[in-house]
Amino acid sequence: MKILITGASGFLGKYVVAEALRRGFQVRAAIRHTSDEKRLTWRNHPNLELIRLDLTQPQGLQDALAQIDTVVHLAAAKQGNYETQYANTVTATDNLLKAIAAANIQRLVAISTFSVFDYSNISDGETINENSPIDSNPSYRDVYAQTKLLQESLFRDFEQINQGKVTILRPGIVYGRNNLWNAHLGVNVKNRLWIRIGGSAILPLTYVENCAQAIVNACEHQEAIGKTLNIVDNDLPTQKVYAEKILKLLPHQPSTVGINWSVMRLLSRSAWLSNKMLFLGKLKLPGIFVPAKLEARFKPFQYSNQNAQKALSWQPLYSLDEALKRSCSDVDLLSDTANGNKVVS
Repeated sequence: MKILITGASGFLGKYVVAEALRRGFQVRAAIRHTSDEKRLTWRNHPNLELIRLDLTQPQGLQDALAQIDTVVHLAAAKQGNYETQYANTVTATDNLLKAIAAANIQRLVAISTFSVFDYSNISDGETINENSPIDSNPSYRDVYAQTKLLQESLFRDFEQINQGKVTILRPGIVYGRNNLWNAHLGVNVKNRLWIRIGGSAILPLTYVENCAQAIVNACEHQEAIGKTLNIVDNDLPTQKVYAEKILKLLPHQPSTVGINWSVMRLLSRSAWLSNKMLFLGKLKLPGIFVPAKLEARFKPFQYSNQNAQKALSWQPLYSLDEALKRSCSDVDLLSDTANGNKVVS
């Protein structure tokens, strides 16, 4: 099987390429024109073809899709203003899907995100699964959530209109080497002050190698076609447990201030209502004072990966402690994985 992987130089994309090469796939890895290919340890692998591609432009897409059996679409923008993220997530996806349809390729593994869920309308403590509601009015959410919701609708349109064989995967918080911090822990002020909000909420984590394995499994398993699957690991920690573990790994310990979740939610709602009543909503409040954003990060839920385990024949290989150990090791995990030598911690 020959697969095209977009976003191949990104944090998750690098591991997806490595996992696909380990399993013997022929891989065409698409990276941005600005990406430094010297940092890609698998760039000289014999089963790899590295191409530079600007998905915001239709030019070159047909050549990129030549002789491809399956497309794994990871590319998206996480930063920048609305126009930047729209171009690199929505426009880029629209261009790619049109080219896939023209090339008569049906198999698509599309990477979405947990950010699409409507957290404000899911009760505290409820289990988030594939049937949980997605946000139908994301205007108060961040730009990433807004553009990923639009992107997911494009995936579904492609599936319906072109009879595409589509699997949509929604990874939770992907973590790993140089990516241990996440916004669900609180506010990080220049690595000096850590404002911790709550502590008992479970984090929907997925270690980057576990997530990469799930994505490549989706390319191989017919049972995954037509399904939307949440990707989280088995042993999910609370904010407190995870924070304690990663604090031990930091070279410099930031000062920490803790805020109770219920208190923070009350403060956020008060600030939000005051802004609407006194300033007609014109003040640009920090994210933690926008209830829709606050609840997406800190509201306590349960999570399930049962559907992914079944459809993908997937079991997360690395536990939380093993994953953290690997994240701090001196072993070049990407190079080692791509060469087929799994390191056992």
